[in-house]
Parts: sequence; structure tokens; C-alpha cells
Amino acid sequence: MMYRVDPKAVSLVKIAELGSFTKAAEELCITQPAISQHIKLLEEEFGVKLFERLHNEVQLTPAGKIAVKYISKMISISNNMEKRIKDQESNITSITVGITHTVESTSIVEALANYAKSHEGLTFKIISNSSDILYRMLKNDELDFLIVEGKSDSNEFKYSMLGTDCLVLITSPDHPLASNTTVTINELKNESLILRLPNSNTRNMFQNALRKQNVVIEEFNTILEIDNIATIKDLVRRDIGVSVLSKSACLDEIKKGKLAVLTIENLSMVREINIVYSDKFEYPEIIKGVTQRFNGM
Repeated sequence: MMYRVDPKAVSLVKIAELGSFTKAAEELCITQPAISQHIKLLEEEFGVKLFERLHNEVQLTPAGKIAVKYISKMISISNNMEKRIKDQESNITSITVGITHTVESTSIVEALANYAKSHEGLTFKIISNSSDILYRMLKNDELDFLIVEGKSDSNEFKYSMLGTDCLVLITSPDHPLASNTTVTINELKNESLILRLPNSNTRNMFQNALRKQNVVIEEFNTILEIDNIATIKDLVRRDIGVSVLSKSACLDEIKKGKLAVLTIENLSMVREINIVYSDKFEYPEIIKGVTQRFNGM
């Protein structure tokens, strides 16, 4: 780095991230006594304890959480400064984009690639994670913008809608339900479900739609929970189970006849796909251009 962040600050953030002095020392390639000394010096500087040591775990104290929050921002600002200076010198615009796993499986990434291909000197770095983590990264200036399903409750960001999407039931083309266009909730209870993990937007939306019909997920035969959408589609294609996924994430397989798609009666599961960014984002024309490229596909 051109502007070196205090190693003690880096150690604090890394311990908080990994929950272990030993793991943090290994990742930072320093000794455990050295990383312990970093924290000791920080605690002396601040005049407070930053970690509580409980058995084999370490947890941030309230003061430690505050320190990590602001130090994380300082590190992000330093990294962004270095990136922008390098971009300026090399005439390259490097944009870091956060996307959810569902978005990663759609044609949105293709739209980003095509837009970058047609704009010399522009490069996108894609980071996939859950929406909660991505929003936190955007708040800490670790990302330039997000592409996610729906909106957060926070008013601190701007939103530009890319389009809409819906959740559907997917089955193999050979499944007995595949010849239908719709399925009832009761019929679905007889199927083996392969679902996204409980913390995913897709899973939450499905469960919320069920609750409005006074139905809970425990009434279904869920045989597998997994976050990898490609794996889910492959298992469904081989008729191991059925799943509820974003329709846009399955378009290619649907067009090729590898998956069948059905709507679930009485469940409204339509949502927006949004680009999320802050007032500080320097290239609003990129958001406009990516939106136009996606909608023109």
C-alpha cells in the first residue's frame, strides 16, 4: 500500500473478523505474540479493553465494536484512495460490485461484462455474498455499488431499479408436475424440497409468502438446504427434488428444456432487482449504462 494503515488497526479488524488471535496471526503472517502486543498497545492507547476472552473464543467488548466500526472505514478509505490514484495513473476505472448469489446466476453479470467490454479502461470486480454482508460492505466503502433483490429499510442509499423478478417452482422435465403450469401448496407438500439457506432473500421471501397463507415451512419435506444455486439446479435437473428459485436465475436451463417451471397458486412472490449506491459514487453514468445494457438484452 502507498499509505500504510497502522498494523495494530489491521490486527484488530482481522481478529474481529476471524474470532481468533491465532487465525488472525496466521492470515497476517505474523506471530501470535506480535498480534497480542498490537491489541495490548491499542488497549493502552484507548484506555479500554477491546476483547473479552471466553474459554477458547474472543469477543469484542462494546468499546471494541466501536473501534472496529471506525477502523474498518479508515482501512476502506485508505484502500479506495490507493485504488483511485492507481486508476488515475493508468487511465483505468476499477469498480467493485457486490451481488447476491441469486443475481450472480442471472444475465446481470453478462450485462456488466458487455458494458465493460464496450468501455475501454473500465473493469468490474464482482464480490458475491449475502445481502446483509454486502450492505455492510457498501456502508464501509468497500464496494462501489450493489445489485440485490428488493430494498433495505435504510434510507441512506439510492436505488435504481434494473427490473423485476419472481420466485417459481422448478422441477426436472421428467417430473410428474412438469406438464402443469401451476402447483398448489398442498401438492407441494408431497414433494422433496431442495431450498436455499434460511438467511437468503429467496428463502425469506418464500417463507413470508407461505405465512400469509397461514402455512409454515416445517409443513414441507425439505431434504436439503444449500446456498449454491448451480448445485440446486443440477440436483433438480436430475430429479432428486424440486426447488423454489428466482425465475431469472433459471432462464437458460428453461430455454434449453433442462428445467420445467411452475407458479405456486396463491403465493405472490414478485420482487425488484435494484442497483444500490451512495451519494458519494463518482460514476452515475455507469449505473445508467449497465441498466440500459441489461434491459436491452
